[in-house]
Amino acid sequence: MVPIVRTLQQHLPETRLTWIMGQTEAALLGDLDGVEVITHDKQSGTGTLRHKLSGRSFDTLLLMQVALRAGLASRVVKAPVRIGFDRSRSRDGHGLFINQRIPSTPPGHVIDGFFGFCEALGVQERHLRWGIPVPTRSRERAEHWLTELGPGASGAGDDMTTAPNILLISPCSSDRFRNFRNWSPDYYAEVARYAASVHGLRIILTGGKSEVERDYGERITGALHHQSSENMRGQKVPVPILNLIGRTDLKTLFALMQRATAVLAPDSGPLHMAVAAGIPAIGLYATSNPERTGPVLGMRWVVNAYPQAVRESLNRGVDDVHWGKRVRDPHAMELIKPAAVIAKLDELMSTPVEDRLVV
Repeated sequence: MVPIVRTLQQHLPETRLTWIMGQTEAALLGDLDGVEVITHDKQSGTGTLRHKLSGRSFDTLLLMQVALRAGLASRVVKAPVRIGFDRSRSRDGHGLFINQRIPSTPPGHVIDGFFGFCEALGVQERHLRWGIPVPTRSRERAEHWLTELGPGASGAGDDMTTAPNILLISPCSSDRFRNFRNWSPDYYAEVARYAASVHGLRIILTGGKSEVERDYGERITGALHHQSSENMRGQKVPVPILNLIGRTDLKTLFALMQRATAVLAPDSGPLHMAVAAGIPAIGLYATSNPERTGPVLGMRWVVNAYPQAVRESLNRGVDDVHWGKRVRDPHAMELIKPAAVIAKLDELMSTPVEDRLVV
């Protein structure tokens, strides 16, 4: 969503922007420059939000979520112009809360739909720019963690001149009903071992505080500690790994990403954070379509088993299912093998840094 904000700021500089977002999102984006952020607890109803907006009115509302909960929250926003999605992308009574729709377009990436709101306001250009602020405290915390991996782990040394050598792995997606986006911990360990032995990368694990995520961290680190990697001379060496699962906030995570070589994760928020941080993301996709939700830059690094998952689980082709159709198969991610991820990592490491993030 941030590139949409940056595009509006670029072309409508006199327009004041207010962004209503959840508390988790605000932890990363609450200090975005030039934007008034109002937090809304999605679980508490609209009473508090109504109080925060009491006596205020706006010229235009952009209702950029179609969930019923978002529609109900939008009722407390007083605005004569209320723009929402076209009919093909509407659901959950979305049309009840708007009086204008963006133009209908062929199915595409989620961000294309968001940019449709800019186009509805007469802005045709797109600016894929983020500029998310990182406070000094978060940078210092990130540097503290990097020192635990040993000299040079930050990639900058003391003089900030050498390239980073960190593979940041965020192994889990959000905990949702029948999500099935998580990859095997043993597969992550195999890729991490290769990344360390062949490319000299040091490994950082990140994630939230859930029991599933903590278990993933323990299983990956355990696998690496029991099976050391071999260096280029065939010598057994331990894989340098730092397990930060449950130990970082979003700003510190973002600061760590800015110092990494690449991020490895399933279809999840950290993939998009990586791109915003200017870092390539190796995304693992089988249950969801990366053409719809993949990283907006550096799509070449995505490992895409979605077509195969659709064939094997639904007995159909991608063009024969509804755009964005999820594969609800707990075994779908097993279609992604470590060799495919390693091949992407090899290709990425052989690509000049300036060419790694392109549309």
